[in-house]
Formats: sequence, structure tokens, C-alpha cells
Amino acid sequence: MRRAPEEKQRDPERTKARIVQAALEEFAAKGFAGARVGEIAARAGVNKQLISYYFGGKEGLYQAINTRWQGEESAFADHGATLAELVAGYVRANSERRDFGKLMLWQGLTDDGPPDESFAEDMRRDVEQLRRRQEAGEFPADLDPAAVLVALFAMTAAGISFPQLVRAVCERDPASPEFGAYYAEQVQRLVAHLGDVPAS
Repeated sequence: MRRAPEEKQRDPERTKARIVQAALEEFAAKGFAGARVGEIAARAGVNKQLISYYFGGKEGLYQAINTRWQGEESAFADHGATLAELVAGYVRANSERRDFGKLMLWQGLTDDGPPDESFAEDMRRDVEQLRRRQEAGEFPADLDPAAVLVALFAMTAAGISFPQLVRAVCERDPASPEFGAYYAEQVQRLVAHLGDVPAS
């Protein structure tokens, strides 16, 4: 049975999406340096030449994953929400998209992966947004917004970075939706309390 022309046109997009998902899983499991293009191709069920054709190689795939994260982030990161709600949204996103969090942990632990010039710029922009939230009273004036950002990053990824701690003290599976919902609610409360504490 012959496929309609529009179905043929969609095939490359589906193939690219499969490759990006396979790359995300491989990078999350082994880091950028440990991941192999052949393994990514095998996971995706494609010839590895297609990875070069569509993405130009491993670095292009890594960038495609970053682009995918940014697209997903725009759907859950409501910058009009309170800081507590925003941070809770990141906790839920990390719980539901654990491979993205693992990828960032690999990058932090090994400092591998291609340089991402836009990352530092994005983080400086986030610090400025936190500074504005601080001026609006969402957290005390004696805290450095840069340090707050670092702490919030660590807090939102705790279910991924410290699974053994979660199992020991919360007696929950850190990969479960139940833990994600529970921890997001607790982090939201914690961050909301920052606005209740006057500067010393």
C-alpha cells in the first residue's frame, strides 16, 4: 500500500524525533563523552549515517536535545507565577523528564559536552529575574540572587541527584510520580516561606 505524500513528508520528522529521544537516553545513561553514535542509532533503529545527515554528528544531537528542553520548558515555566510556583513547576518537570536532569548532572560531574555559549547568558538573565523578584519581596534582601539560583537548581534536581537520600529519609521511590508531586508541594511551601522571613 502506497503512503500519501504528506505521510512521506512526516517520516523525516518522526525519524529525527526518534533519534533525539534515543540520544537523550544514551547521554543520560553515559554522559556526552561515553555516548556512542552507533549506540544512539541502534536505540533509534536507524542507520548511523542518518545522524550525521540530520544533525551533523554527536554535538549537533546534543544541541537538538537542548533545543527540545527549551521548547518543553516554555510550556511549564510560567514566569508570571510566584517564585514558589515556578520552582515547584521545575521540580515536577525534573520528576517527569528525568533524563534531562541526568544529562545536566553528567555535564556537571564530568564537565563534558560541547560548550553552550547561550547557557551562561540564560543564567545571567535568570539571576536578573530573581533580583527583580527579590525587589518585589519574594525573598529577603540579604540573599544574593546568584546563590539563590544555584540553591534552587540543586533543590529542583534533588530527586535525580540524591535518590539514595530520598529513599532513606522520605521512604519513597525518587523516580515515582508520587514522590514528584509530594516533593514539588514541599518545595513550593519552602520557597513561599522565604517571602515571610524579614532580612536580618
